[in-house]
Amino acid sequence: MAAGGGVVWFAAEHPAWAAGIAGLLAVLFAGGLILRRRAIEAERQRFLAANAELEKVDLMSGGEFEHLIAERMIAEGFRQVRECGGTGDFGVDITAVAPGHGRYAVQCKRYAGSVGAPEVRNFLGALANTYAGHTGVLVTSGRLTRQARLEALGAREPLVLVERDRLADWLLGAAPLLPARPARRPGPLAGEEAT
Repeated sequence: MAAGGGVVWFAAEHPAWAAGIAGLLAVLFAGGLILRRRAIEAERQRFLAANAELEKVDLMSGGEFEHLIAERMIAEGFRQVRECGGTGDFGVDITAVAPGHGRYAVQCKRYAGSVGAPEVRNFLGALANTYAGHTGVLVTSGRLTRQARLEALGAREPLVLVERDRLADWLLGAAPLLPARPARRPGPLAGEEAT
């Protein structure tokens, strides 16, 4: 209580000094936040660079693979990226929002072999029920069987497939997950008619 009273007394007696100190503290706090954010981003880039090779992905656990995919999504510009894999994940390992593209639900399959049709059907069921309105993304370190690919391509809502070859390019930053935004056509100028 005495410290608080001393601050109030100092501010009342020396308002210019108090304002200057408060301003300095605000600048230091903002600078600290900026430095922390830069450090987090640098660590993310180091992590992604260290794990961008498929040989390293093949040695990961399922949880490590999910974390790698979440970090890659953040690096690509996704927001509100949330890892929710594990028991009770309702068939989705990661949820995220892509500005201008909506909500995404991601299923990660760190498989040495192939992902079969049952796994795709389970994911499509999760998208139709618990994650309705999300764009589905199936990421695998393996490949989809022919039947699994047919299931995915026949889905009511588009399903983004990231199989081994595309995964390798995506992890290196060479192939984005998000589609390119369509170029906006300028509207008519004032007084012109739309064509």
